Amino acid sequence: MRAAIMLAMFGVFSVLFFLDGSTGYRKKNEAFYLKRAFQSASQDFSRLNSGGVLTPSEWAGFAAKRKVELPADRSVMPTGTPAEMPWPAPLQDFERMKSLQWESLWQDYSKEAGLTANPPEEPYDARKIQEQWVVFWFCLALSLGALFMLVRTLRRRIAANHDGITSPEGRFIPYSELKMLDLRKWDTKGLAFIHYEGSSGKGRVRVDGLTYGGFKKEDGEPAEKLMQLIRSHFSGEILEYAVADGSSQESSEVDDA
Repeated sequence: MRAAIMLAMFGVFSVLFFLDGSTGYRKKNEAFYLKRAFQSASQDFSRLNSGGVLTPSEWAGFAAKRKVELPADRSVMPTGTPAEMPWPAPLQDFERMKSLQWESLWQDYSKEAGLTANPPEEPYDARKIQEQWVVFWFCLALSLGALFMLVRTLRRRIAANHDGITSPEGRFIPYSELKMLDLRKWDTKGLAFIHYEGSSGKGRVRVDGLTYGGFKKEDGEPAEKLMQLIRSHFSGEILEYAVADGSSQESSEVDDA
């Protein structure tokens, strides 16, 4: 569950940063400069029509020559942005401009053009866009790591029967070769460590209760049942914390099954 949550979280972040780095910030820049053109056009119209003598043909001739002011670095704009972008059609329409309601015109135009009606107060530069790519690759790496953990966890198994245990690596270890059972973290973190030595080799088996079934009563506490089965056949040394006189202390005992 933890690996799945991490995979979902970093996966979503990866998608968001990829969209911002590839097209998102550039589209917002486009909206920024276009919106500024609408505001500038309204100011020009008000200035030219200050005496109320501006004719539709005069405005059309003026507006047809105007260009949207774009940044010198065109890499921060969407792919395919023309070198010179003329004013959008609404700004060349005398009847629509004479109301001087440029914000209303912008709202309608941005909706039709698929642009955000509320671009950032300042455009994004190339460095800011590059940052999105850096974070994207970082989140992608974390996503792949979480995916690896998830697949690895799903494939991990531990089994116990009346003869011995089978480790997550597939090694069968008879109970007679189990030397020590470390339960000091079992009650707090659900972790136990089984040390073994014999014909099966020498090493340690890590038992993660949260991975192998969990401790939910509604699910039957499979991890606790696993440990009870192992303990019922275990005859080596057991390390665990015992509570004595109101304080916690470490105890070591030898069980004889």
